[in-house]
Formats: sequence, C-alpha cells, structure tokens
Amino acid sequence: MATSTLDRDEQRGQVPRQRPRRGDGAGPPATKTKKRKKKRGAPLSAKLAITFGALLMMISGAALLGVKTVVGNIEGNIQVTGSDELVDPEASAEPAGPAGKEFEGAFNILLLGIDTRAGQDATNARSDTILILHVSANHDQAYLMSVPRDVNIPGSQQRINGAFTNGLGSKGDWRGGLKSAASAISKLTGGMKFQAAAVIDFGGFKTFIDALGTIPMCVEAPTKSIHHFLVKGKAKYIGGIADEHEADNYARRSGNPRYLHKKGCREMEGWEALDYARQRYLPDGSGDYGRQRHQQQLIKAMAKKAGSAGVLTDFGKVNQLISAVGKSMLLSLPKGMGVTDFLFTMKDMAGADLVLLKTNSGTYKSVIVGGQYQGEGLDETTKAMFRAAKNDKLGNFSLIHPEVVNNEK
Repeated sequence: MATSTLDRDEQRGQVPRQRPRRGDGAGPPATKTKKRKKKRGAPLSAKLAITFGALLMMISGAALLGVKTVVGNIEGNIQVTGSDELVDPEASAEPAGPAGKEFEGAFNILLLGIDTRAGQDATNARSDTILILHVSANHDQAYLMSVPRDVNIPGSQQRINGAFTNGLGSKGDWRGGLKSAASAISKLTGGMKFQAAAVIDFGGFKTFIDALGTIPMCVEAPTKSIHHFLVKGKAKYIGGIADEHEADNYARRSGNPRYLHKKGCREMEGWEALDYARQRYLPDGSGDYGRQRHQQQLIKAMAKKAGSAGVLTDFGKVNQLISAVGKSMLLSLPKGMGVTDFLFTMKDMAGADLVLLKTNSGTYKSVIVGGQYQGEGLDETTKAMFRAAKNDKLGNFSLIHPEVVNNEK
C-alpha cells in the first residue's frame, strides 16, 4: 500500500500549528420557498471552468465551424473514461447519475489535483487537492467543497490523498487511481455519488493559467514560499524541499532568499498563482486549511478569467487551452454522454456565483492518540455539509452555517 504525503512535522508525530476556532455564528433556519423555475442566463460554465479544465469554455458564442474544430481537438486530446470508474461497489452496483446525454437534477463532480514532479515515479502520484463541485437540481447554484488531504481513509490509517496512489497499479494508471479515490471519498462523505470527475496534474494547472495569460489573485498576508527562491534576482523553483525548516536552511546555505508573496491583489502569472495556492506554512498558522482556501480562490480566479469574452471568442486561445489540458487531464463522464454532449449540456445551464465552502470551518480537527498526531477528523458540521450536498440542501445549509462559507476574493 502506498504511503501518504505528510508534512515533515506530521511525520514526527507533532501537532501542526493551529489557529483559534471561531464561534459557531449560526444564523436562523431558512424558511421554505417555492421551487424556482429554471432560469436561462449566463452560462454556468464560466463558474465551473477549472473543474473540467478548458472543456466547458469552448462553445459559448462560437461559430459552427469553430465549434467543430474545437470539439475535434478535444476528442483527440482529452483522455476520457466512463463513470463506472466512479462507482463504489459497496454502495451501488450501477454508475451514479443520469445515463444519457445530459445532466438532469442535482449532480456532483469530483476534481483531483495530482501532485507530480519531474522525475517522480508515475506510481507514486497523490491527489493532494480534492474538491467536490455540487450543482443544484435547478442548475442555478454551484458549491465547491474541499476535502482535507490528511483525513484518514475510512477503515484505514492511511491519508485520503493516498487513495489515488493505491489504484495506480504498476503502470501509474490514472483510471485506476480515480476509481480508488472516488470510492474512498464516497465513503468519507457518507455515500455521496459523483456523476463526473476530472483528474489534472499541477503542471496542467500552470499551463492552463499561462494560456490565459494571468489571473487575478489576492494575497491576504506576506507569505514566504518553500518552493521558489530568488536566484540572481529572479524567482526559480527548487525541488526536493519538504518544509519551512528545509527552505530556511537552503536559503542560508545558498544565499538565495525564499520568494515572498507580497500582500495585496494583482494579476499573477501561472507559476506565482500556483505557488501561492500550494503554500501550507502560512502567517496565520492555518496550514492545510489555509491552503484549501487559496486553492478555491485559484479555481474561482481561473474560471473568471476563462469566462471572459476575449478568451471565448479567440480560437487561437481556445486551442491553447485544449492543448494545455489535454496533456495532463483525465475526464470521467456518465454512460452515454460523450465530450460533445457534455459541452452542449453544460453551456445552457443558468449561472450563479460559485460558493466556496470550508470543511471543519477552516480550522484544525486534529486526531491525537497517545500524544501523537494521527491526521485530521471531520467535525459534525462538516459531516452535515456533506449530507446536505448528498440531498441537494446546500442552499439552506450555507444560510444556517455561515461559518463554512469561504469569502476569499
């Protein structure tokens, strides 16, 4: 069984730095309202772009010839697998969701960001970013939830980010990794089913942003990188550094200071935006939970930029995005739904702002056994949040529990 990725202090059995837990801050229960009629408005694809890489953004406002060109490129570049990869055999013998050419009712999409580096064994990839997108039955509300990477796989002492590794096999097959991860995450979330999924590596994220040019990001406090250093005045990635202590030692030995993400909002290039979203040694001590917030911020920023009119109508840019994603992405679709069907189904959905939701209200829920840190647990509010997603009740849930809403810009 593959070992999970742990920060160096966690490997020593120490409790990660924690920030104080905020109060409950629960508001009054939401009153029942009449079911809204399905709206027609701005495409939801603009809100969900990163979940499917460039896929959702290719068709809005395009000429027929352009659509055919784009679809042909997608069919030839994107790895596609069936939704049977998302089935938890202990929960269901049938693939979850509609077996047809369009989504009907509420649905969930699993997104796995894969931690791979140059020279790394393909059988050792881990899903260090785990996100669940829930779209409401009327297709007018979308919610993005993060799953902490250090929660244990149900019935195991292994971290949930290692579930992807377990299914890779001897050849590093992402399909097997996705199937293993989806099963474990389904159990962890109380039996949630996923109608579609996307796997993308961090290199794909960077290439995607580079194809867009830049994306808008806000840095909440000055943050030093453990991955990038100033070498002759220019930021350079230095591999093999596991934690803040090693980063400081390298900076002293080499004379190359750690790159500093300065406070404020600005347009970032791909390497900088991704580097900021990957930092876990943060000034407020929020660790992986702070990193989850910043990953969600990154996704929302990418979706916003990809949804701009300039990108959608520039076929040169469109093809860049397809090429960027196609080299490092696996897409899982329901039975009977092809990539083209998927595109034209998603483009007509009514739009709403993507709501970002936090597990454990953004603070540590550490499991301590015999004085040793054994990973993260899930608090009762988080378990209720996953149940609400499973039952398409996240609208009311987020009103009752405003503390779970991530207000990152």
